[in-house]
Amino acid sequence: MNWDDARVFLAVCRESTLRGAARVLGVDQATVGRRINALEKSLSATLFLRTSEGYALTAVGEAALRSVEKMERSALDLERQIQGLDERLTGTVRVSTTDSLAIDFLIPAIARLHERHPDVRVHLDASTQFLSLAKRETDIAVRNMRPDSPDLIARRIARWPVGLFASQAYIDRHGAPEPGSLFEGHDLVVYDAYLQSQKDMTLVCEPLGRGRIAATLSSGLLVRRSIAAGIGIGEMPVCTGERDGLVRLWPERTRPMPYDVWLVTHADLRHTARVRVVIDEIVAGFAGTGD
Repeated sequence: MNWDDARVFLAVCRESTLRGAARVLGVDQATVGRRINALEKSLSATLFLRTSEGYALTAVGEAALRSVEKMERSALDLERQIQGLDERLTGTVRVSTTDSLAIDFLIPAIARLHERHPDVRVHLDASTQFLSLAKRETDIAVRNMRPDSPDLIARRIARWPVGLFASQAYIDRHGAPEPGSLFEGHDLVVYDAYLQSQKDMTLVCEPLGRGRIAATLSSGLLVRRSIAAGIGIGEMPVCTGERDGLVRLWPERTRPMPYDVWLVTHADLRHTARVRVVIDEIVAGFAGTGD
């Protein structure tokens, strides 16, 4: 099995449908189907069961998958090592981050980069899902969690206290909550992932027992916009709340765990010229925001 066939095989394994694999590979569905049929014929083996729900690996296919994943790791290692020797300030650098960090920090960094190095192009992906650096789904990640992999280089570029905020319009309508009141009589906006991870949810150590959750949001940016719209009270990094012109409540209180921002890249890429200049601009954008 050559690497081109292996890529098609992996795409079908991971997507379970020809359409999904075609989308990932950037080819048409019929091409994927022909490649899989030809591969099975060349190996004299059935790799997939065709079901109403999609393509499912046979026992032979599962054995093939283990070997093909080793091929993929070797190919990606080689690609990263070669890219790591590239000293040209040209080409694409893929960056992943959250929507909030993208708007406040990454887009301004890209603008500065473009002025200085116009031939370096940035592909920016902003979502709540982590893209894999090991699989080269992204070259740089700016995220609020430090990875465990020893092959990744992680640098903390900011540490922000997390405070309680409301819009002035909300304060004018409802007043400010009293500490110890469990938010009685107040509306709250909460980051959905944080709510799901905690049995006894609090905002800056205050239980939500008497408050009303008006909205749960799937991203930090949506939390920010909901607070700014006056929907309710919520937590956010202090520098972000101040940037948005919101009213900080109970300034003596912060969430026990601060909001850390980590810049992560693969060890093989950290000396690539175009990756290096993108990293430098991102780091500069966070300088002075808190540590």
